Amino acid sequence: MLSEQIVEIPTSRRLRLDIEVPPEIPTGATARIELAWFPQKEATGAPAGQQSATNRTPISRYFGILSPETYGDGVAYQRKLRDEWND
Repeated sequence: MLSEQIVEIPTSRRLRLDIEVPPEIPTGATARIELAWFPQKEATGAPAGQQSATNRTPISRYFGILSPETYGDGVAYQRKLRDEWND
């Protein structure tokens, strides 16, 4: 069973939980309670799991690192690799 509640963290950084137990759990039963933190947004205001644009490295920075002669024609290189496989 999963019970979810989204709360705002107060300045005291203390939370008091008041959880109503569903009626299908008998009284006197032993229960395990798990608590996990999933921030809804970071301090920068960006959604959780996303970096702000200032922290990202643009992909264009990596363009041109490899010489075109490194692998040559992509299709020919792929065929060469496949020719090494045992059938």
